[in-house]
Amino acid sequence: MYEFARGPLVWAAFIILGLGGAYRLYWLVTFSKKDKVVHPYITLKHSLRSLLHFSLPFGARVMRLRPGFTVVSFLFHICLLVTPIFVLGHTMLWRESWGINLPSLSSWLATLMAAYVVFGVFFFALRRIADPAVRYVTSWKDYLLLTIVVAPFLTGILAHYQIFEYQVMIVLHIVTGVLWLAVIPFTRVVHMLFYPFTRAYMGCEFGYVRGSRDW
Repeated sequence: MYEFARGPLVWAAFIILGLGGAYRLYWLVTFSKKDKVVHPYITLKHSLRSLLHFSLPFGARVMRLRPGFTVVSFLFHICLLVTPIFVLGHTMLWRESWGINLPSLSSWLATLMAAYVVFGVFFFALRRIADPAVRYVTSWKDYLLLTIVVAPFLTGILAHYQIFEYQVMIVLHIVTGVLWLAVIPFTRVVHMLFYPFTRAYMGCEFGYVRGSRDW
């Protein structure tokens, strides 16, 4: 089961991610061409300006109005993206499978970052329950997605410290990681792929068309 999970299942996840992401990108470009306003008003200046402000902590007014949420959110996204790529077990697989040599996070730092992802998911779940505005637009699918996001990190921690049966936890870690990759193109997590495009559109909509700032 372990060999099947780390082999065919992982390849299947990357194929689904690649094909699904390409299809969503094709759909985005095709749909935007039907709107006569989008393409004529896209400019590099306004796109990069918006991307810069929203990629920096407190670069936009909405972030400065919610400093606590901004800090939690930025650290969460950094840990969410960096940890799976540079954790030692994964860098070894990069090297063995594709000959890619990447630096590795120290064990304590990788554990801390993974634990922060777990904390962040619980924070966002509680926010969806406690904040009336967010609760109004929340459905069971959002909680399911949070579960899918946190599962690889939680099982990774449990496997690393050999809590419960190691072989079971490592297989669960791989399977949940595969699921996490596979659902990206079909859920809200797809914003990690389309963020530059949506941010560029908003920047040009406000900056070029309305002559105002979007940050």
